[in-house]
Amino acid sequence: MAPDTLSRRDVLRVLCVCGVAAGLAPLLSGCSSPFRDERIAIATGGTQGVYYALGGALATIWQEHLRLAVRPEVLSTAGSVQNLALLSSGDADVAFSQVDTAADLLAGTAAGLPRAPRALARIYDDVVHVVVRADSRFHRLADLRGARVSIGAENSGVEPIARRLLTVAGLSPERDVRSTQLGINNSVAAMRADTIDAFFWSGGLPTRGVSELAAAVPIRLLDLGDVRGPVRAAYPVYSTGTVPASSYGLPDPVNTLLVRNFLLVPASMGEDLAEALTSALFAEQPRLSTASPAALTIDARAAIGTQPVPLHPGAEQFYRSTKAF
Repeated sequence: MAPDTLSRRDVLRVLCVCGVAAGLAPLLSGCSSPFRDERIAIATGGTQGVYYALGGALATIWQEHLRLAVRPEVLSTAGSVQNLALLSSGDADVAFSQVDTAADLLAGTAAGLPRAPRALARIYDDVVHVVVRADSRFHRLADLRGARVSIGAENSGVEPIARRLLTVAGLSPERDVRSTQLGINNSVAAMRADTIDAFFWSGGLPTRGVSELAAAVPIRLLDLGDVRGPVRAAYPVYSTGTVPASSYGLPDPVNTLLVRNFLLVPASMGEDLAEALTSALFAEQPRLSTASPAALTIDARAAIGTQPVPLHPGAEQFYRSTKAF
């Protein structure tokens, strides 16, 4: 390979080998890892959500595999919208995001910016939840007229989904429901306290907060079968799915919508770092699944399906090396 095609990682590997052979190891103390001094912040979500669980596991995995001097910082956030803002501002280096939120950003003015989002992987699909108490009168979205409804935290990825679903069901979030904006932690607490009638959530199965709620208060999920078609016609980024009856102690399977989730980095991230992050993600997929069962579906061939968000060139290099393309 010609010298000018060597990555920073390749160059340092050569220097390390040569330095040790020449007795120069003390001069090359950084050779233990070309990424040792990287400082990485991961924007996740609420502490009872899947983003946060996986972010914590990834922080440990990346510190080990990249031999970072400092463990990546795991940021608890409102969710996708805030995560993308943190990525754009430079306050986060890796961000979890739903496809719809990232697509909306790229459709605006961000596509050509240095910190425009690029994907490391499609990681798993979120499941849209509309949670109500099991003994409530609510069975369809249209039944929520006049109800106390949390539509997700401000700057979360849940909020735009909730607004779109309510609108398709013929309900105005401002006029037809008594809406409040709570994240997953506060939504669970509010339903326990019976201060809300329903809450929207988009997360992996199972979401810990919803499982804990179901153990304390019998719940149901509203069936979205009557609105899935119109929602998908207007917003094709969503797909159809089913929540199994085994989830949360539900009596029957529930029709719902699925939202692809991505792990994003800025376009300006170095290719060698992006490749190393992606490689470690797949090397430790079994460990990630212990943090959340949602990670069981992470697969290299499915991971390249990040349209309309482009793959980062470093991630693409990893997938080509594993013949995922």
